[in-house]
Amino acid sequence: AGPVDSKNEAAMSELVPEPRQKPVVPMKPMGINTSLLGYIGIDTIIEQMRKKTMKTGFDFNIMVVGQSGLGKSTLVNTLFKSQVSRKSSGWNREEKIPKTVEIKAIGHVIEEGGVKMKLTVIDTPGFGDQINNENCWEPIEKYINEQYEKFLKEEVNIARKKRIPDTRVHCCLYFISPTGHSLRPLDLEFMKHLSKVVNIIPVIAKADTMTLEEKTEFKQRVRKELEVNGIEFYPQKEFDEDLEDKTENDKIRQESMPFAVVGSDKEYQVNGKRVLGRKTPWGIIEVENLNHCEFALLRDFVIRTHLQDLKEVTHNIHYETYRAKRLNDNGGLPPMTVETEENHESNL
Repeated sequence: AGPVDSKNEAAMSELVPEPRQKPVVPMKPMGINTSLLGYIGIDTIIEQMRKKTMKTGFDFNIMVVGQSGLGKSTLVNTLFKSQVSRKSSGWNREEKIPKTVEIKAIGHVIEEGGVKMKLTVIDTPGFGDQINNENCWEPIEKYINEQYEKFLKEEVNIARKKRIPDTRVHCCLYFISPTGHSLRPLDLEFMKHLSKVVNIIPVIAKADTMTLEEKTEFKQRVRKELEVNGIEFYPQKEFDEDLEDKTENDKIRQESMPFAVVGSDKEYQVNGKRVLGRKTPWGIIEVENLNHCEFALLRDFVIRTHLQDLKEVTHNIHYETYRAKRLNDNGGLPPMTVETEENHESNL
């Protein structure tokens, strides 16, 4: 039995390889003293990225939702300091109020300091203006999902474009009526459904109709109602990437939201300076004066600090959720429609 065993052992040793030695874990890289080695140029990467981005420019798509007469168009014009939103939601006596929600997208190219931004303002006239507003948020949700679908179809093409046109809604400004009481069922219903598919930023419109005490109280009440109803608005807590983000966003969530704003595209002379404002019998309400309203906070938030993050959350969270669901439902690919077949053939 001895020799047989030794033969078996030899055969087994051929089959079972000897356990490999664990690779040596490299030491943590030491900080290299570049002054000894000379300048490498790693810091130019930022400048390279800047140049590339400057050439391609930016897309930013902002949607405004709320009842007629809340100053949606005016506010967007004030945000971007140009006539980017027509008074499409306002209606003349000759015109009829839209029977259902209409979607109107207006595109512009804005340039500042050599940076080009293709801005699209999506207006929703007819929202909340009917006697029966049941399910009036559905056309808006449909429009948002259609833009995700458009992007997805471009993405799954065999020969896809180097730069896919981005029509996805990056930000939705939801206008709350300055009642001073509580949110309407329509407000809650809209935000409950749409907060899952788009970045919602709630704003209290025409805040100059409330006293400072009423404004503070109303803001707190709105925050409480959103919390009780489990409605997440942008910036969502779970998307804070680090402690710095969390600290900054917590301040916005607990103090600023919803922004109580006043919009105006009219200029007035105040103490020798030209300011955007609204004239009242008791003086001029300065739009960009923080003592008068929170418009400056909203503008800084949407454009100067969080614009890129709004785009990233749209792409990495809302679009990815839509994409995963669509691909999962259809076994990996969106269904081929006549349109996608034509695109497919033209690409080939």
